[in-house]
Amino acid sequence: MSIELIIISIIFVFGYIAIATEHSIHIDKTASALLTGVLVWTVYILSSSTLVDISSLPQWFLDEHSLKDATEIATTWVSHHQLIESLGEISSILFFLMGAMTIVELVDTYGGFSVITDRIKSTSTVKLLWIVGLIAFFLSAALDNLTTTIVMISLLRKLVSSREDRLFFAGIIVIAANAGGAWSPIGDVTTTMLWIGGQISSLNIMKALILPSLITIIVPLVFLSFTLRGKRVTTPEALPENIHYQVSAGQRNLIFSMGMLGLLFVPVFKTITHLPPFMGMLFSMSVLWVVSERMHKKNCEEVVSAGLHFVTVLKRIDTASVLFFLGILLAVSALQATGLLASVALGLDKSVGNMDIIIFLIGLLSSVVDNVPLVAAAMGMYDMVTFPMDHEMWEFLAYAAGTGGSVLIIGSAAGVAAMGMERINFFWYMKVMSPLALIGYVAGAVFYQFVL
Repeated sequence: MSIELIIISIIFVFGYIAIATEHSIHIDKTASALLTGVLVWTVYILSSSTLVDISSLPQWFLDEHSLKDATEIATTWVSHHQLIESLGEISSILFFLMGAMTIVELVDTYGGFSVITDRIKSTSTVKLLWIVGLIAFFLSAALDNLTTTIVMISLLRKLVSSREDRLFFAGIIVIAANAGGAWSPIGDVTTTMLWIGGQISSLNIMKALILPSLITIIVPLVFLSFTLRGKRVTTPEALPENIHYQVSAGQRNLIFSMGMLGLLFVPVFKTITHLPPFMGMLFSMSVLWVVSERMHKKNCEEVVSAGLHFVTVLKRIDTASVLFFLGILLAVSALQATGLLASVALGLDKSVGNMDIIIFLIGLLSSVVDNVPLVAAAMGMYDMVTFPMDHEMWEFLAYAAGTGGSVLIIGSAAGVAAMGMERINFFWYMKVMSPLALIGYVAGAVFYQFVL
């Protein structure tokens, strides 16, 4: 390994540690993530001259420039192209996240989630965990794990007042959302990648993984049913009615219905248009924006003063969480550009040998680094001649990459979103939730390998 790659690895590790210890070092994890992302790309670009093959450059280009100038120009172009390409992929995730957060925030502002929360009367911790966990599991298959996490944590704030209890529920939501996304072709980005790539078919992956994925969340819930028996949660007190502007039940229900339908429409939009998911999310958000504007066309000033205007809602979304995503994804994309992640996958292939164990380890590795580049590396390493469509290897990869990220809070998009929204401490999650996520992951993997 070159000195540049060693430096990049060290920066990433220290950045990871800074994110995990934000409360101890008193530096917000967003700042650490952004600094890490910028530094690893800077080191990579400044040192990437050794990665350019001069012989591959056209002769006319070499004739017009000296060898040194040609190398520098080619290096700058290649590395900058990689950065812009990575930024394009990252931006699609960020715009998707911003759109989903805005829709959820608008629904919440109008009190739309009371349609659901008013029907959940239980204060039993165990019963509420089962309700929240199963809703998140099945909702994630219809939406995706990221959107489901945002929606469910917003709902959670209406059901549980204690932040300590909410953190626990948020952890279960992360595990359930990742498990629910793994068995659906539109529920998790890695399963979607395999589906689009032709490695899996939609009906087969649903049939093959629904039970292992369900076990991934059922096992932690059964364990908690014994350890938390008899515990109760306190519900938030009802907020006073807005004195500036009264939202009618019809307006509340319209915004809630359109918001939820807008989120559900995203995978449909993608299927029909073949455009990236963030386009469907922005479409749903803009339609909801138009509807809310027309709804209050006669009471514009009152709506603004009441904080119900769409622009006001936009200002309330958690920008720090979006920037945290940006930093994390920039750092991981740099590791992918350097070939470090592909080297890790190749190293596993050579040192372990057993395909099932390799896939199992890739799932655990996805809790440390993003599962997208890991799956992308696996798709490049294993051809479809050896492993044709719907081969057990691809099915197990979809399960492992989708659910293994729950073992650590920053191992999945759902976990990062929850970490930002509820300010979850890395070590708290590792101490309390990681063992539950791990036993669920192992139980689902064992069920897939030895029962199905």
